[in-house]
Amino acid sequence: MNRFLSVLFMFVSSLAAAQQVPTFEEVISLRSIGSVALSANGKHIAYTVQTTDWNDNRFDTEIWLSKNGEKAFQLTNTTKNNSSNPAFSPDGHWIAFLADRGSKSQIYVMRLEGGEARVISREEEGISSFEWHPDGNSFVFLKSEKEDKTKKEREKRYGSFEADDQEYHLSHLWHVDFKPDMRDPSELPCYETDDAQKEKAGCKELPMAARLTEGNFAVTSFLISPDGSKVTFAHQPDPLINSFLKSDVSVMNLSDKKVTRIVANVSSDGIEDWSPDSKEILFTSNVNDTTSNFYTNSRLFVINLSTNTTRELAKNLDEDLGGFSWEATGIYASIWNKTKRHLYHVDPETGNHTALLTTPEQIYGFSFSKSGARVAFVGRNGNQLNEVFVTDIASMLPAQITNMTNQTSDWKIAQSEVISWKSKDGALIEGVLHKPANYDPSVKYPLMVVIHGGPTGIDTPTPVPSYVYPILQWLDKGCLVLRPNYRGSAGYGEAFRSLNVKNLGVGDMWDVMSGVDYLDKKGMIDKTKMGSMGWSQGGYISAFLTTNTNAFKAISVGAGISNWMTYYVNTDIHPFTRQYLKATPWSDESIYKKTSPITNINKAKTPTLIQHGEYDRRVPIANAYELLQGLRDQGVPSQLIVYKGFGHGITKPRERLAATWHNWQWFNKYVWGENIELPVGEKKN
Repeated sequence: MNRFLSVLFMFVSSLAAAQQVPTFEEVISLRSIGSVALSANGKHIAYTVQTTDWNDNRFDTEIWLSKNGEKAFQLTNTTKNNSSNPAFSPDGHWIAFLADRGSKSQIYVMRLEGGEARVISREEEGISSFEWHPDGNSFVFLKSEKEDKTKKEREKRYGSFEADDQEYHLSHLWHVDFKPDMRDPSELPCYETDDAQKEKAGCKELPMAARLTEGNFAVTSFLISPDGSKVTFAHQPDPLINSFLKSDVSVMNLSDKKVTRIVANVSSDGIEDWSPDSKEILFTSNVNDTTSNFYTNSRLFVINLSTNTTRELAKNLDEDLGGFSWEATGIYASIWNKTKRHLYHVDPETGNHTALLTTPEQIYGFSFSKSGARVAFVGRNGNQLNEVFVTDIASMLPAQITNMTNQTSDWKIAQSEVISWKSKDGALIEGVLHKPANYDPSVKYPLMVVIHGGPTGIDTPTPVPSYVYPILQWLDKGCLVLRPNYRGSAGYGEAFRSLNVKNLGVGDMWDVMSGVDYLDKKGMIDKTKMGSMGWSQGGYISAFLTTNTNAFKAISVGAGISNWMTYYVNTDIHPFTRQYLKATPWSDESIYKKTSPITNINKAKTPTLIQHGEYDRRVPIANAYELLQGLRDQGVPSQLIVYKGFGHGITKPRERLAATWHNWQWFNKYVWGENIELPVGEKKN
């Protein structure tokens, strides 16, 4: 070996030695970027960062600020609660945000120069969202109604009970003034000074909020017109999740509070943005489609407020549309294109669309300057964590202003490759394949299949795939990981999302197993050592695999459906089942049996771990108990872990750590033949 190759070999060897597989805790503790906001002049960027607080067992979100392109610093520090929704004032001197500092979520403001945050609202019910008025002197916000006083009186006599789908709080719009020189008396420095000093410091009672909307409906979102004269809002009969099918769009004149309903299609309508001249409104709609909202494309329209005429835009953009921003330079949205997510531009006159920005590979939330000439956004390439970028529209040369990916610089991270194969019915399926760092093409590896939820979710290349599955640790152990974008996934168009209608589970299994066969034919996997897992819809597909194939050595079902009839009568989204199966259990029992894992429970042999949140309403826990008992009756090794106090997701770090350990134990036992005890006080894998 010559000297150059020898030095190169030693360099590569030392680099590999420096890289370590992270602990489960380290993966869960990764700091991550959330939303982003750009100031009107395009000079300042605010963004949220989530961190992990193990002591209080919670994920914390705080706001960071980059001024004039300088290094960002943490702006907020809300003890034991989050700060979110950063929004710059129109003049750029203030930043407003939502925070719960002891009195539910309220609007706070801070000067960009620094100083203490000032509370603007004192709403007993808390505030769900807000927006600066364009004049910078007030806010419009959304909050729930007060609790009915008669309910407390009723409980005194009759105890606690609830009529299903009949007890809820409507939500409406309110308005509150913002006076920069006014401080609430309960805040520093007001409560530490005498009366004269309080007067000098502007310590007065905050202005009272004024109600804007009235009526027997629930406002779900709103936007103030750029000229400040109107507010448009989406509303539905009540706040229940299924009522989105009946949502409409209205406009209020802020001067006299006159409300006009402007969009009232049979199906769901939602607001997107105002035109820069305040004369038109961009909205999405399912128009007259009330039977397939969950998997068909919504459409994009513009309505002219003077003529009440509408025109459709982006007719040929084949994806579920939403998240648009109408700027002086055009209409923008980030939209999936297979495993990529580009920033698209739509011409407001012609309706034509183009993929404007394709680097980085995935672009998520974004925010424009007032002129529309500059945009900040959250995005990443396949080997990155989410980062904040900023660019001028004219140049389209994004500059990265954060470095979250540095957290993994000394980790053994996942190597990602997008592969494709033909399913049983000829459908082209894509998936993300992860290989170990020292991958040897001459070796056949164990295979772990990790299935996303949705079904309209999507998996993309990423250096740290996780949630409650220890993927990095399995890769280091020596295996391949396949994350299939089965039929129904986002990013592949409406026809692809419709392929599992009346074919749930069945077609999904075709897609998973054909992916396994594809890897097997390439000589890449050891089919005697395979496992499958997933959460929500991914849990359902894993349950379907449990009872319909014996190809896997172990399976984990996270918040999965075992019986569509059980699911249909218990879930909070009944239309989902009716739309995908095109029937109720009473009108077509056969389709419910065809697509339910429990139907073939007598064939089950695969050791199955079941994980479920105690109070899951999306996939009620009855599904977990039904699958568990069926497996026990067949003598199949099975275990149900119930995560106390949780709904559909595991949203606290300690329980997420536990769920990760439970999966690590289960698959190591049944795929690798290892018995691993859950550690107490350990932080080693």
